[in-house]
Amino acid sequence: MRRFLSRWLRKRREPWSEVFYTAFKRWRADRMEPVRMQFSNIGPTSVVFDIGGFQGDWAADIHDRYGAHLHIFEPHPAFAKEIRSRFQGNPDITTHDFALGPAEANITLPDDGNASSSFRAATRTVTGRVEPVARFFAKTAINRIDLMKINIEGGEYDLLPALNEAGILPRIGILQVQFHLFAASDIARRDAIRSVLAKTHSCDWSYDFVWEQWSLRRPDPS
Repeated sequence: MRRFLSRWLRKRREPWSEVFYTAFKRWRADRMEPVRMQFSNIGPTSVVFDIGGFQGDWAADIHDRYGAHLHIFEPHPAFAKEIRSRFQGNPDITTHDFALGPAEANITLPDDGNASSSFRAATRTVTGRVEPVARFFAKTAINRIDLMKINIEGGEYDLLPALNEAGILPRIGILQVQFHLFAASDIARRDAIRSVLAKTHSCDWSYDFVWEQWSLRRPDPS
């Protein structure tokens, strides 16, 4: 009852949020959560980026299913430490204790033991680090990313343009991203980024502000 009331109040105050609730209802009706973990072309030689690692559950599931090589990015110091400890001794999984973004920076993150975002207010905070996208790829020489998952609580609006400007998008085979709806302006921001993605990728499926998946378009043989 309390959750229903909270949702009703939000929809009354923020009518633009209805797009999320409608999409989430479709997501559940279509039983998409298991579909989101199914990939026919991911295997032991694949390179997978988990951007927004949190506690490492998604990365662990992907590795268990496909045996892929994973890079986990988590700027929250405590979460990054837990992830590194969890996968200690596994040479297939590398933990990076920073976020990727357009420029070097420090970000303030809520320390609430749940999803962490620099866009949310909190009483307890920690400081995380942002590594510039261009610099990271210049020094790591990763030429392809077979699968990239992005769930970074609003940071996607900075990261995806940075990936585009650095010329990284054409290296990404499959991109799964969760856009977040914090303000009405986020609808236009998402639309603008989707227009950029459409230049190199095709949208496989999309549930607005829940999850969507894009696959790299193959070159026209003609």
